[in-house]
Amino acid sequence: MKIFNYKRVPYAEIRAFSVHILTASGSFLAFLGVVAASEHRFVDMFWWLGLALLVDGIDGPIARKVRVKEVLPNWSGDTLDNIIDYVTYVLLPAFALYESGMIGQPWSFAAAGMIVVSSAIYYADTGMKTDEYFFSGFPVVWNMVIFTLFVIGASATTALVLVGVSVVLTFLPINFLHPVRVKRLRPLNLGIFLFWSALGMYSLLMHFVMPQWAVALFVISGIYLYCIGAVLQFFPSLGRQ
Repeated sequence: MKIFNYKRVPYAEIRAFSVHILTASGSFLAFLGVVAASEHRFVDMFWWLGLALLVDGIDGPIARKVRVKEVLPNWSGDTLDNIIDYVTYVLLPAFALYESGMIGQPWSFAAAGMIVVSSAIYYADTGMKTDEYFFSGFPVVWNMVIFTLFVIGASATTALVLVGVSVVLTFLPINFLHPVRVKRLRPLNLGIFLFWSALGMYSLLMHFVMPQWAVALFVISGIYLYCIGAVLQFFPSLGRQ
């Protein structure tokens, strides 16, 4: 006598909901990052943030493979993803900037405030992506910006200028790169992004004490990623086959 009818178990629903749980786990990783930042363990914070970004990178392809939108139409993966992204891309990096006192008071507080407010407005923009999947305006990837400031040991002036410029660019129609989805120069863009990420991991392993050549390569590759979207925008034939 069978107690359970295994044929009626909604495997598709369970599998699809598991993807939502995977996405939501990024919020817990961000919470661990907040704890680390509040204790000024910024290296640990960026490791937690890196794990959260890894989850953010793999949950989308998995969701498409198991057809989450079709199986669970009442649960919005896009909304969940935006919530996690705001915490990991914006709120946690802004908190780290504030806690570090990198810009000094009261400017660290003001800079963090500009970051979280401008980013909230950006997330409400339904036209944030172009037809080529560029971001229109600075795409609030404050995790990369603040991480760069920590890696290079930025001065207060450098940090304040970079934050201020990025906040202004949030509202301007300047293209910024999505290294995976933009087709133009994709192999080069993705390669440089992976190179930048590898140097970033190296800096964490070295507790932000890297040789000058490594710091220089990190900065150069970061400038490329920051600016190449605008370059491709102003030279529309560049990178087209």
